Amino acid sequence: MWDWNYTLDILPGLVKALWVTVIVTCCGFAAACLGGLLLALASASRMKLLSILAKWLVAFVRNTPLLVQVFFLYYTLPKIMNISLSAFTVGIIGLGLHYSTYLSEVYRSGIEAVPKGQREAAVALNFPKVQTWITIILPQAIPPIIPIMGNYLLVMFKETPVLSAITLVELLLTAKNTVSESYRVFEPYTIVGLMFLVISYPASLAFAKLEKRLNLQAGASYKDSSPTSGSGTTVSKSMAASKKEVGA
Repeated sequence: MWDWNYTLDILPGLVKALWVTVIVTCCGFAAACLGGLLLALASASRMKLLSILAKWLVAFVRNTPLLVQVFFLYYTLPKIMNISLSAFTVGIIGLGLHYSTYLSEVYRSGIEAVPKGQREAAVALNFPKVQTWITIILPQAIPPIIPIMGNYLLVMFKETPVLSAITLVELLLTAKNTVSESYRVFEPYTIVGLMFLVISYPASLAFAKLEKRLNLQAGASYKDSSPTSGSGTTVSKSMAASKKEVGA
């Protein structure tokens, strides 16, 4: 039977653990976004060694369990490198590394969706390579993949209980400790499940709505674009904007 007094007693500790879980998720996702972009660029690099290493890392990480990777980072790596890493730091690194390999494929699909004519026009206009990526390719590649990245953020959030294996005091481990002290399992685990649901479900609806909006915007911009305007149009606009910034 549900005990409301007991629920009110354990709720502050669970809320604090939820905050830790959210912070680890957000930091890990930020690391995954940056790492995924770097891996995507490295995989597409003309430097064969760099491309091979990036593809090998992606394949290795994606084909090994997250729990094994976290154990390696927490127990083995510090002994090899003679360093000390907290469970919180390892949690961020582990989630960031693991999901960066998945996001790299998402980035790759977004980059490949950008018409090749954009790059060819940029080369024809002597547009610097770095500026081509920053002002032309990435601004077109990233918006369509935001909903997919959001889905990975939700998956990462729901994967955080894995970090309880390295004693990170996140939501699930806090619930386990509470159960071991009181021998009541109904309230702690029910509250944990509800907390995950309350955050994940509205977020999933928001990302679905965002995806529909982006699809509508993409369709509208496709209709507005004239058949005679080639790939050089976007590049020319970016070039003009860049020149204005330099002039300013």
